[in-house]
Amino acid sequence: MPPRPITLVSLIAAMALGVVLGVSAYWSLRATLPAPVGAALPIVIQAVRDSYVEPIEEDELVESAVLGILRGLDSHSAYLEVDEVEGMREEDAGQFGGIGVEIRFVDGYITVVAPIAGTPAAAAGLQAGDAIIEVDGRSLEGRTVRDAVADLRGAPGTGLTLGIRRPGEPAPLHVELVRKAIPIRTVRSRLLEPGYGYLRIAEFQRQTPVDVRAALERLVAEAGTALEGLVVDLRNNPGGVLGASVDVADAFLKQGLIVYTEGREEASEGRFEASGEDLLGGAPVAVLINGRSASAAEVVAGALQHHRRAVVLGTPSYGKGSVQTVLPLANRRALKLTTAHYYTPDGRSLADAGIQPDVAVPFTPDATRDEYDQLLLATALRELKRG
Repeated sequence: MPPRPITLVSLIAAMALGVVLGVSAYWSLRATLPAPVGAALPIVIQAVRDSYVEPIEEDELVESAVLGILRGLDSHSAYLEVDEVEGMREEDAGQFGGIGVEIRFVDGYITVVAPIAGTPAAAAGLQAGDAIIEVDGRSLEGRTVRDAVADLRGAPGTGLTLGIRRPGEPAPLHVELVRKAIPIRTVRSRLLEPGYGYLRIAEFQRQTPVDVRAALERLVAEAGTALEGLVVDLRNNPGGVLGASVDVADAFLKQGLIVYTEGREEASEGRFEASGEDLLGGAPVAVLINGRSASAAEVVAGALQHHRRAVVLGTPSYGKGSVQTVLPLANRRALKLTTAHYYTPDGRSLADAGIQPDVAVPFTPDATRDEYDQLLLATALRELKRG
């Protein structure tokens, strides 16, 4: 028998029946849902698990529910995947498996800033300016610095091959390396000129305050006398451990409030005061910031700026005024949850506008990165010598 043709009357009847069934199902579902919205969550999960058109694994379903909850919060609360949790553990341990190279994104390429002395990268002859274009034959074109870091890191003892484009070389180079345990260095230092030091803090970890003190001692020893001024470079510093930033700010302050935090729980409330020690003995300080200076880096810049202990140069900071607590979960993942906000000593929320520099030194598109660095350091030295 050929299919019966669909008439206008039968189509309207089918649509009406669909509307009736939809309304009926809505009121039936509404009658079964408890009044509190939160109590609906297990019913929704069960309904999707039992009746959704395609089967979904329960772990996937619960994970989707967690992600949905966090999506409605601030951008800094997150569900951390296994690799992110492992990365945090590496930082806590103070080392990671890798090749020992500092990289950044330059002109569209993942580029070597400097190999770290005593590491596989240094032994293999990697140079500043080398563009890493491949890892084990996989192109890095279009990938982020974070993607590249994930490829470069790995268990100590494992090998990898890098494709390198080096200025002046007609063809790409291929370099074989073996990963090893690389100590995490958050602090670097050097003398800019006699009596004037440079301190670069890449991020704030538990070891950072100890490393800052050691770096200052080395600078004084190298200078042969007390420093006349210090540049503290916090550019591209994403933050880190709040307590570490408090200790670093304390190293340059004799007295006063450094930062205070406010949250819903008593443990989230805190006021952090300077302990009375200034490792520089009052010598002037210049702090460099930019749009990627965030969180704990802003705590240091904001405290030193407020107490007129440092002149802040560069461009406005990121503006992250919140504290996150990490809660480990049973599936090797973790919950990172915002639990407090912090404020500069004069009550400014860093989330509002970040830290505004005292001396603006904008980056101009026609300048190279090196030219801008030289301009910024020259401006900082000029400010330090003014006292």
